[in-house]
Amino acid sequence: MLTRVLIYKRTHNDDPDSTGCFGSHDCMKSFRARRFDAVIGIGGIGAEARDNGIAGKLNWIGIGPHKRNVKGKIGPVVTFDHLLSYGTAGPDFGLVAPQLAKRIYQKNIRCLVHGYSAQELTEVNNVLRRASRAPASRPLSSSRVIHSRPTCKSKRIAFGRC
Repeated sequence: MLTRVLIYKRTHNDDPDSTGCFGSHDCMKSFRARRFDAVIGIGGIGAEARDNGIAGKLNWIGIGPHKRNVKGKIGPVVTFDHLLSYGTAGPDFGLVAPQLAKRIYQKNIRCLVHGYSAQELTEVNNVLRRASRAPASRPLSSSRVIHSRPTCKSKRIAFGRC
């Protein structure tokens, strides 16, 4: 049972990128540097998340993080021992984890890392089980180039390596 799980609301796809690198577009910047054992990315419920087809959905799950600092990025880039990405086809987060969804969406919480109730922690671990047999991200290497494009509310993101 993992207790340090970063759950965060997203507005767009492509971070993690197609190779499983979280931070490829420098989204969630210093949040990626926090101590966690897993990450659950869920769609926000605002206009940008709706426009990107991820509103209210479970988007991706990463378990077993491996972090590396990259010049020009605010936080480390992260790959995982297990990564499951749903893209825009993820299930409704409110159906998968109703107590967590209620807390996050009703209180407009951007991210959580700890302080889960017993019931919420049960939901977290049920979500993580979905990715427990998923393949790993590609290993980090200095030769993997991240092709950036404007994302994160249309801000230009610097090129980097993952």
